Amino acid sequence: MVVLNKIYTRTGDKGETALGNGDRVAKHSARVNAYGTSDELNSFVGVARLEAGGDMDAALARIQNDLFDLGADLCRPEMAKDAEAEYPPLRVAVTQVERLETEIDGMNKDLDALRSFILPGGSKLAAHLHVCRTVARRAERLATDLSTSEEVNPAAVKYLNRLSDWFFVAARAANNGGKDDVLWVPGANR
Repeated sequence: MVVLNKIYTRTGDKGETALGNGDRVAKHSARVNAYGTSDELNSFVGVARLEAGGDMDAALARIQNDLFDLGADLCRPEMAKDAEAEYPPLRVAVTQVERLETEIDGMNKDLDALRSFILPGGSKLAAHLHVCRTVARRAERLATDLSTSEEVNPAAVKYLNRLSDWFFVAARAANNGGKDDVLWVPGANR
C-alpha cells in the first residue's frame, strides 16, 4: 500500500525518477512518457466528470481507477520477473478490456449509424470526452512505441485502444444520443 507522508523528496531534482521496481530512469524516458500520459488522461477524465452524472459518472469513475492500474502496470518493467517481486505487481487484466467492450456495445446500441465523421464538440461533456479520446490515443501510441524496445503488457495496450473507442461512443451518447453530433462537411470552407 502507498503511504505518502512527505510530498517532496528531492530525489528527482537531477531529472530522474524511480520505476515501480526501484530502477532509476530519466523522467523523459519512453516508459515514463507512457505512464505519465495515462496520468494526464486521468486528469482529463476528472474534468469530464464535472459534467457527467448517473451511469456516465459511475463509468468514468471506474475508468479513473483503471487508469491508476494502468499507470502501475506501465511503471513496472520486466513482467518476467513479476513472480520474484516482494509484492505481486498490478497488471491490467483482459477482464478490464472486456468490460469496456460491454459498455461500448451498451451505449452504441441506441445510436444511429454514422454517415460522416464527427467534429469534437456538441455538449460540454461530449467535448471533454473527445479530449479524453485524443489523449487516450496518444497514450496508446506511447505504449506501443515503448513496446518496440521494452516489454509491455499486451492487455494494457488493448485497454488503451478500447478506451479511446469508449470515449468516442460515450461522446456521441452525451450528444443527445448522437442527435447533436457536429458533422464534418468536407471542403466546406474552400
